[in-house]
Amino acid sequence: MSDERAPKAFRLPPDRTENAEPEREPRALRGADMAVVTPAEIDVFDGDVDQAAPPPPPAPRRRSRLGAIFFGAAGILVSLAVGLSIDDLIRSLFARADWLGWFGAGLAAVAAAALVALLAREAIALSRLSSVENLSRRATDALTRNDPKAARALVDDLAGFLSARPQTAAGRKTLEALRHDVIDGPDLIRLAETELLAPLDAAAQQLILDAGKRVSVVTAISPRAIVDLVYVFYEASRLIRRLAELYGARPGTLGFLRLARGVLAHLAVTGSMAAGDTLVQQLVGHGLAARLSAKLGEGVVNGMMTVRIGMAAMDTVRPLPFVAIRRPSVGDYLGALARFAGTGQGSKDTPARPAS
Repeated sequence: MSDERAPKAFRLPPDRTENAEPEREPRALRGADMAVVTPAEIDVFDGDVDQAAPPPPPAPRRRSRLGAIFFGAAGILVSLAVGLSIDDLIRSLFARADWLGWFGAGLAAVAAAALVALLAREAIALSRLSSVENLSRRATDALTRNDPKAARALVDDLAGFLSARPQTAAGRKTLEALRHDVIDGPDLIRLAETELLAPLDAAAQQLILDAGKRVSVVTAISPRAIVDLVYVFYEASRLIRRLAELYGARPGTLGFLRLARGVLAHLAVTGSMAAGDTLVQQLVGHGLAARLSAKLGEGVVNGMMTVRIGMAAMDTVRPLPFVAIRRPSVGDYLGALARFAGTGQGSKDTPARPAS
């Protein structure tokens, strides 16, 4: 028997030395093209979508210059037509009798002076509303950049803007005593929010709750849906104006229209107008649907719609964003409003005050 063995084929194991070249990655995953996902980011994607930060509101559309030119030219033409009509009327009065002509000219002069006064008042009201928007914008910028100089200038302007509000007298005195002891800009803004706006926020929440109660009662006993719609519109309009006056805006007619447009835009962006299924789910979740009759439940829904409008108006007319003070939520009003609708005795119910 021969000692020679038949040839065989062997598969060598892969080389595991340290100098071995690693396996080449696909080109789409190499270098700068490679995206690294951390476990924290995976947890964010696996979590609840509702807890993610809300998307920023869409940028306002630019106004059309053609529209501005059209309305400007049309306004001038209407003004000329009205002026010529008044001129023809006065000439006709002079043709009939001199005293009638002078009487008509005097009335025209009084009307012109009243129009100038109205326009001046509307311009002042629009200026106050613009000041509120400017203060809120400056506060956001100072908080973002952590600028102590901008924060001090903002706090001074805010104290001057709210100087006419008696609710802020104690807060202004405290702020004046402590403002030089605070070095950090965001801390100074938080101090100003706590001292100056906290009493106004409490009054604003009481106004919102009272409006919701009135809407709940009226819509619960009204026989027609059109009455509900008209009263909700009236109460919401009055609530927007009273909140603006509370925070120092005091809008006129044009300012109110501008403010109402801003509130509607805020509601559209935040989705707060969806008071249908979501609000019914909230009522059922709080165990209130079984306690209230159908008509009272409808009144609570209408009251909560008014509350949502008031919350949006509060966000719009408030000179500072909510930073040190918690923003009120629907739940702060829901319990008090439902108890009021169920018992009819809710005069002492107040919403939960925002925690600092």
